[in-house]
Amino acid sequence: MADFAAKRFWKDTTVAEVEDGFTVLLDGRNVRTPAKALLVVPTKALAEQVRLEWDAQEGEIDPNVMPYTRGANAAIDKVRVQHAEVADMLADYGDSDLVCYRATYPQELVAKQAEAWDPIIEWVHKTYGARLETRSGVMPVPQDQTALDALRARVHALDEFELSAFHDLVALSGSLALGLAAVESLHTPEALWELSRIDETFQIAQWGEDDEATAVADIKRKSFVHAYTFFHLTQK
Repeated sequence: MADFAAKRFWKDTTVAEVEDGFTVLLDGRNVRTPAKALLVVPTKALAEQVRLEWDAQEGEIDPNVMPYTRGANAAIDKVRVQHAEVADMLADYGDSDLVCYRATYPQELVAKQAEAWDPIIEWVHKTYGARLETRSGVMPVPQDQTALDALRARVHALDEFELSAFHDLVALSGSLALGLAAVESLHTPEALWELSRIDETFQIAQWGEDDEATAVADIKRKSFVHAYTFFHLTQK
């Protein structure tokens, strides 16, 4: 058994196929999650990324440089045991989706939002039969419940590993629609991230960059791209 409290004690790090998927072995010993469950992931490709993280450890194990392992742990220890609650939380983003709330001025920003986000709304309608309506200003206006129910069903259909990645895609972008576009590979992760940043990009163009805000945004961008990759590595 190995967990995040341990120091490196092994020489060989391998991937093995098991009944429910693939796992990582350290000198033949199972890797376990913080909750002591076997760390078993659905695909060999994802297991290989986990293996590489463990193989790169020297001395005390550092979870901060092991995002694939952390994602797998979250899927097994957290999302698996509260799948419905997590799915509902993420589906709720649809009722206040970033791409639906539009500025009323200046006209340049209004136009940029429409150009970037209208195709996403149309894609959601075409793909899921869910018509999301745009709103002007920041005051919340509920969406049609039939549309929300269709999107909720799609979110609930995700398994625990998919939902673990989907959580970051939605939470980081602020958009259920963009999260769904990510899982369906509508655009590259970088392009989707930029779509979530229309307002910020406009403000930077007007007033210039803030170094601290830029650094935070870059961390979020990298996390979004990682979540996109993690999701697609779970696909069999």
